[in-house]
Amino acid sequence: MQEETTNEAAAPPLAPASELARPVAEALASGLTGHVRSLVQALEAPDQADLIELLEPAQRVQLVEALGPAFNPEVLSELDETVRDQLLPALPKEVLAKAVAELETDDAAYLLENIAEPVRQEILAQMPSGDRAALERNLEYPQDTAGRLMQTDFVAVPPFWTVGQVIDHMREAEHLPETFSDIYVVDPTYHVLGSVDLSRLLRTKRQVRIDTLMDAGRKVVLATADQEEVARQFERYDLKSAPVVDADKRLVGVVTVDDVVEVIEGEADEDLRRLAGIGDERITDSVRQIVPARFWWLFVNLLTAILASVVIKQFDATISHMVALAVLMPIVASMGGNAGTQTMTVAVRALATGELGAINTARVVLRETATGLINGVAFAVIMGLVTFFWFGSNQLGAIIGAAMVINLLAAAIAGIFIPLALQRWGFDPAVSSTVFVTTVTDVVGFFAFLGLASLWLT
Repeated sequence: MQEETTNEAAAPPLAPASELARPVAEALASGLTGHVRSLVQALEAPDQADLIELLEPAQRVQLVEALGPAFNPEVLSELDETVRDQLLPALPKEVLAKAVAELETDDAAYLLENIAEPVRQEILAQMPSGDRAALERNLEYPQDTAGRLMQTDFVAVPPFWTVGQVIDHMREAEHLPETFSDIYVVDPTYHVLGSVDLSRLLRTKRQVRIDTLMDAGRKVVLATADQEEVARQFERYDLKSAPVVDADKRLVGVVTVDDVVEVIEGEADEDLRRLAGIGDERITDSVRQIVPARFWWLFVNLLTAILASVVIKQFDATISHMVALAVLMPIVASMGGNAGTQTMTVAVRALATGELGAINTARVVLRETATGLINGVAFAVIMGLVTFFWFGSNQLGAIIGAAMVINLLAAAIAGIFIPLALQRWGFDPAVSSTVFVTTVTDVVGFFAFLGLASLWLT
């Protein structure tokens, strides 16, 4: 028998933000707000955020105004930081007030922090006293700490309650988080005694006391702890959430894994950009913002390149005597630079994650030194043979082989010691290491190769 066909047609798949950007921009330019809403309204918050980032700055505000009450405040928490900071001052106060009221505490606190003080106070004055106090408490903590990252909505119960009482409380209480996975057990002064996983609670009979179920070894996070340290605890102990306590060890909030994932991604992205010498640059930044940051690091690199050129100039007579030296010279410096970058990347990342400290520094230094020496010898043999068959000179092969060993050893030592020294002196090794490691490998490579050549061939 032939299958019956349904009258309802399947909904067409939504176009990605990259495909919607042009038609939305054209509709905004033509003043077709109804068409704009039909294109955008069905998008999820992250997709709307991607679309806003693809539009021109003026069009971003137009899009929010065109959506009107249909604009989802959650979009603001999904936006790139630079775009969000540019957009907030241009948004109507009604939109900002709605966003602060509907967003989770950590996202709302971020928005308030980047709003002008008079507007901020006006928005806070419209909020219920409890919500206002929670936001003001978040804003008291420094940026990039657990206190700023936490949500102030959580479920806390006394240890003598039964499972049934807890379930009834969760059904009847009005001010509870929309989603949660852990219930915290606290004493009368709100010190954390333990926690109970929601799934375990629901599988237990109603008459069982909650303190017989709780995990008393629950990891807690200080509100003043750096968000990177919080992220490391989540990774190490496979946490889904963690209670946040103040200086008196009282429960003040909770950090959830979705916020920590954003921290991990942000820190990894930041380290990558800093290793490249571009600081906090983002794809949405303007030319005016990009040029100064890149210029100064390129200027420092120019100075170090001049230093390497000064070394080469000292051996101009040797180079003019044998043109083959000019051909082979970049190989030594290039190999040293790449080897130094490998070691430096490992060291900077280990310092950022806390895996490299005083207790294992010596072991890591010895490991990297041995690696540099072994690779140096291996590539010395390879380049010695290549040079012999290329130029027919065993002396030149021996020279470049010796220079290769010296430079790869220097690269390994510089790649580990320079980040360690920079951190010890209070500088960010992710930002500063590249230029100095490159300088060492260039100067040592050129000096070793040309110095040995001037001794052996002249």
